[in-house]
Amino acid sequence: MTEQRRVIARVLSEAIDHPDAEELYKRASAIDPHISIATVYRTVKLFEDAGILERHDFRDGRSRYEEVPESHHDHLIDIQTGKVIEFRSEEIERLQRLIAEELGFELVDHRLELYGVPKGKKQPR
Repeated sequence: MTEQRRVIARVLSEAIDHPDAEELYKRASAIDPHISIATVYRTVKLFEDAGILERHDFRDGRSRYEEVPESHHDHLIDIQTGKVIEFRSEEIERLQRLIAEELGFELVDHRLELYGVPKGKKQPR
């Protein structure tokens, strides 16, 4: 692994949010100014193909990334700010398995994304 890829990997592992490639580039180039945006794009594709990075498309027109989590979680996205909240609900997990079973399937994987606005705040039109 090249030193530039190590920097990008470190930035990803330290991220507590779900940065897009531009944000990854900003953070990585602050550490190593020789990193190009093309290197970031190639590296996230390589990491995604290797199964160590997940790409999410949260309907904001840009791919966002996170390390493959150790345990499953779902996402709630604030459509006003773009903030991503990770959560886990045993009830939702149980219902998804039940629905799959009722339809004659064994659930092997899933992804749940909820989109909302904070209560009491109107969505801009």
